[in-house]
Amino acid sequence: MNWSVIFLGCFVVGFVLSALSFAFGLVDLHVHFPWETHVHVGPANTGHLHGLGPINFATLTAFVAWFGGAGYLLTTQFRWLTLPALAAAVPIGLAGSGIVFLLMSKVLWSPHENMMSADYDMVGVLGRLTQPIREGGVGELVYTQGGTRKSCGARSADAAAIDKGAEVVVTAYDRGIAVVKRWTDLAGT
Repeated sequence: MNWSVIFLGCFVVGFVLSALSFAFGLVDLHVHFPWETHVHVGPANTGHLHGLGPINFATLTAFVAWFGGAGYLLTTQFRWLTLPALAAAVPIGLAGSGIVFLLMSKVLWSPHENMMSADYDMVGVLGRLTQPIREGGVGELVYTQGGTRKSCGARSADAAAIDKGAEVVVTAYDRGIAVVKRWTDLAGT
């Protein structure tokens, strides 16, 4: 076995795994490996974004494909010796994986894409009633979550009436109905 065959094998394996990674991404199938890194953006004690770091499955397979393709071309088409071809294939592979990472981070990943379950948690949400809650009844709550104004049904936690326009805090949420308490009642306790 000579080096051109090894380079060709690296290119084929890297290309096939890259294609599979892209296909799994289209069907939203995720595979995480222990060596993958995650990037946290933003100052401490504030919200931060989650995303994959530069070393992940897609960039590794891109490196293998570009490394193998460059090495194969350098040894077969340009007749380079093995060591110079190997030395040139490594930075070319790094450049290829860097291009893939930049493409993924700047074009394919939205900073708001990777929301956490806490971003959808209703408990603790502050809102205002746009329809009053009658005693034992249901009103309408308008609140802002994730930068979007939303509304849902609301029921009083103690079954008491709450006037229209009152600021309320969600204490529980079940099947589209928020259980709320007046903000003034919670702030006073």
